[in-house]
Amino acid sequence: MRVLTINSGSSSVKYQFIDTDTKQSLCRGLVERIGISGTNLSHTRHDGVKTIISDNIVNHETAIEQILKILVHPQFGVISDLKEIDAVGHRLVHAGDKFKQSVLIDEEVREKLYECIEYAPLHNPPNIKGVEASLEKLPGISNVGVFDTTFHVNMPDYAYTYGIPYSYYKNHGIRRYGFHGSSHYYVAHRAAEILGKDIKSLKIITCHLGNGSSITAVKGGVSVDTSMGFTPLEGLLMGTRCGDIDPGVIFTIASRENFDIGQANAFFNKQCGIQGISGLTNDMREIEAEAENGNYQAQLALKVFSYRLKKYIASYMGVMNGADVIVFTGGIGENSDVVRSMSLSEMDNLGIKLDAKINKATRSSETIISADSSPVKVMVIPTNEELVIAMETQRVIMGENQD
Repeated sequence: MRVLTINSGSSSVKYQFIDTDTKQSLCRGLVERIGISGTNLSHTRHDGVKTIISDNIVNHETAIEQILKILVHPQFGVISDLKEIDAVGHRLVHAGDKFKQSVLIDEEVREKLYECIEYAPLHNPPNIKGVEASLEKLPGISNVGVFDTTFHVNMPDYAYTYGIPYSYYKNHGIRRYGFHGSSHYYVAHRAAEILGKDIKSLKIITCHLGNGSSITAVKGGVSVDTSMGFTPLEGLLMGTRCGDIDPGVIFTIASRENFDIGQANAFFNKQCGIQGISGLTNDMREIEAEAENGNYQAQLALKVFSYRLKKYIASYMGVMNGADVIVFTGGIGENSDVVRSMSLSEMDNLGIKLDAKINKATRSSETIISADSSPVKVMVIPTNEELVIAMETQRVIMGENQD
């Protein structure tokens, strides 16, 4: 089956066209700055042929239209007819309590997707725009929704329940949901494959570190706890999100700045985190460079980020009574040897020992970076959420049971 995967953001659309039989990406690309000046579509074919198209892409519908055009382009495309697209798989952030697994998108599902907007108002609306545009531009082709939250649906109730009146969970679905599910699923299973182990026998801690960051305890292939919560705001320090915080801080800042609910939401999602502490940027590469040059706030942001990650790793070892594997993925996890080293420093008594030389040399490649003597294997594995989306799309359409 050949599946077009769509990851639709507020001003961008990422895509891949994947052959699920060979698990090969035939092409991939990104439409950036939708509705903003300087819009362009960057497209790379599996054989390395690249092109960038600058155009006036005013909305998501136009973006999907341009993606479909490049797929059948005589010079840069990979198919001759859109009928060669067997299905479309969409990354959808928040299913709330309405969907427990990936789902074929029909009229009833579309209505429920709009009901889920309240759970992730920053993420779900652009996701839905991608769905609607695909349904319009590819009539008759099946569309499947793959949710960030569904990998975490089997968390025990004591892991997802908040310390608020239980009626808010029963009546409003307020609980921990977790995100980055496709990424955590992929790297956990890939780690088991690389090690030649049955994932059901492993305790794995997966660290997805990027502008949005989360960490998950995976026991026997099942997510038993994860750092993001009801929304993607909770948990680790992130690029512009505050992560774990005393709720009293929210009330105090909102009061002193005279924020309404919308302004407070935007502030803690977009003006905090690494950027807020450093006063500089949310780009970890720049933070590391500034920290090395002696910038105190950049150094502090780096320390806070790594320290919070370290605490979560240790706590998840407590949750699972140890760990066999720790996996780093995402833009920071795959590329920052500094963050990996700082977050795992002085954890020898927990069985974690890095090979400093291998760690420093590793960038975005499947590599074991722990010392040979380390009881806990530490790995870097580039994530492949798009492949998970494509395989899930095939599974749903073929009517196969979920693992």
